[in-house]
Amino acid sequence: MALKSCENTGVNEYTLTLTVDGDAFEAAVTKAYNKQKSKINIPGFRKGKAPRSIIERMYGKEVFYEDALDDLFPAVYEEALKESGVDAVSAPFDFDLASAGKDGVEFTVKVASKPEITLGEYKGIEAEKAEPAAVTEEEIDHELGHMQDENSRLVDVDDRAAQNGDTANIDFEGFVDGVAFAGGKGEDYDLVLGSGSFIPGFEDQIVGKNIGESFDVNVTFPEQYAEELAGKDATFKVKLNALKLKELPALDDEFAKDVSEFDTLAALRDDIKAGIEKRRAEAADRQFENNVLSALGDLVDAEIPDAMIQTAIDRNLRDFEYNLNMQGIDMKTYLQYIGMDEAKLREQYADKAEKDVRVDLALEKVAKDEAIEVTAEDLDAEYNKLATAYNMELDDVKKAVSEDAMKEELLARKASELVVKAAVPVAPKQETEEAADAAEDANGAEDAE
Repeated sequence: MALKSCENTGVNEYTLTLTVDGDAFEAAVTKAYNKQKSKINIPGFRKGKAPRSIIERMYGKEVFYEDALDDLFPAVYEEALKESGVDAVSAPFDFDLASAGKDGVEFTVKVASKPEITLGEYKGIEAEKAEPAAVTEEEIDHELGHMQDENSRLVDVDDRAAQNGDTANIDFEGFVDGVAFAGGKGEDYDLVLGSGSFIPGFEDQIVGKNIGESFDVNVTFPEQYAEELAGKDATFKVKLNALKLKELPALDDEFAKDVSEFDTLAALRDDIKAGIEKRRAEAADRQFENNVLSALGDLVDAEIPDAMIQTAIDRNLRDFEYNLNMQGIDMKTYLQYIGMDEAKLREQYADKAEKDVRVDLALEKVAKDEAIEVTAEDLDAEYNKLATAYNMELDDVKKAVSEDAMKEELLARKASELVVKAAVPVAPKQETEEAADAAEDANGAEDAE
């Protein structure tokens, strides 16, 4: 039972001829009859009591064949696929039933297969690697400013009117056409003036007001707002209860001691600089790796089955949708907002998906050519790493990620490391042109002298 023949009938396409013997098919038909008989009404018999032979006489002997084949197909196909040795990258398609009856079943299906690829020289790939930009004093000051802000405190202000930057504590209630609307009321609400947290124009009309003062704030809701309020004029009755001002700590050695392990501000600045330099170097390394892998994918000579590209698009869209959901946005809302349907979005991902597939195939080829192996120790280390990262039990991680999937990931990672390590970094074209221009300017200056 299962595979009768396997024939290469197209580029990256195989036709499998599958068979099921008479006994197995008869058992499947009997099972289909027992499952369906309670739904069939036959005159002269109570519902569900009509013999199979009577049902087949009325509706044809093939009445239960489709259900029987549906039941048999998954196991038969998997067994045949294993026997064929075809590395399928698509679901089976073009099902064709050649024969079915007491002697058994014979049918064919087609399947797309992973392509055999030719890979160019992957050792010594030249790829652009930018020199990380030097860290400026302004950038260090900017990070110090964040640290100041995180360690600031609010102090009461009672000797002047409200200013941008103040935290104003207010009571408010909003009205449209003289009628209060839902969600438009608040008490003891802290609002940072100038933050743009409220409707445009609202915060500006608090600036200049004094503590204890009651006043009207007139605004127009944006067109992109809740439907019942969009574009409407509104008046808010506001009372200013209190003002607070953010007080930043002085940037000195004491500040450095309070917020870090360092005794001096100079040492803290040096550490901030080193941190920025490290992040930029790591970013440059990641971009270089991406450039190398992109070039590696270009070395693949093969016709990529559309099924592989569609699978890669699916994966990209799942990642994209996950990121949207993390921001509180669902895919349907996003597509409506940008005026696009899913089919068009899939088109936009097609080029990237094909490049991803080419890189995956290339890394698989490198791993095979270089006889790269994944050891039991490698697997254990990676499983434990994931368990720690996601705070999960080790057994739960192993259930979530199969050993085969983990091996595939680790093989690709090792192959990638090998290719990137052997790659040759070159200056980006823009940097090369800028250097040439600078040299030309310098020569011109010397000639002028």
